[in-house]
Amino acid sequence: MSIYTIGDFHLSLNENKPMGIFGVNWNEHEEKIKNNWIKEVSENDLVVLPGDFSWSTYLKDTYEDFKFLNSLPGKKVLLKGNHDYWWTTLTSMRKFLKENDFQNIDFVYNSAYEFENKIIAGTRGWSKQEEGDNQKLINREVSRLELSIQKALKIIIKSEHSKEKEIIVFMHYPPITNENIYNNETNGFIQVMKKYDIKRCYYAHLHGSAIKDAVEGKFFGIDFKLVSADGLDFKLLKL
Repeated sequence: MSIYTIGDFHLSLNENKPMGIFGVNWNEHEEKIKNNWIKEVSENDLVVLPGDFSWSTYLKDTYEDFKFLNSLPGKKVLLKGNHDYWWTTLTSMRKFLKENDFQNIDFVYNSAYEFENKIIAGTRGWSKQEEGDNQKLINREVSRLELSIQKALKIIIKSEHSKEKEIIVFMHYPPITNENIYNNETNGFIQVMKKYDIKRCYYAHLHGSAIKDAVEGKFFGIDFKLVSADGLDFKLLKL
């Protein structure tokens, strides 16, 4: 059984939100992802989607998007992105899935998800470029990341094979920037990951020309990788 990931699905089966503003490569991107997904993923595999799954504003309007996702092979775990306005409480979202018989989908939200010898943890994150009280929001997301990792550690403690389990962090916003590398300085997200000896972190969010700003590779002892849809040429990445 394998783990795959791809971010920024940006489904709009109930909306009219074309992604062509990011380039012609986004034309019919749902079918590109679907075709690759069916080719690569089996029913026993896991796919992690780190944010920006649906353009819908309200949970009730995501039905067609989740129906599409549910029809694809494998188990799926979603994290929140900056455009997932439909995202509510974990209880409400799980209730929505149950009511609509979407049986192979779950969420990581102040929680963690165990799959074989891996545990998925993470949070949305935040960007200094966003409007508002940035530091307050960044601190909140740093706390949520730590809470998710602590939930993962509780799973490990209860496991009979705890030494064999790895915690992998997924985020929507990039948790590391070129400025961090240039100045050789960490931030709250990196500090939390180092505190808990996280070795791998996957993130999304960057599209089009912004992909060039992605930090990939090993920095501060952590391997970082961009997994936005167009960053992966709409092909799922196998971990």
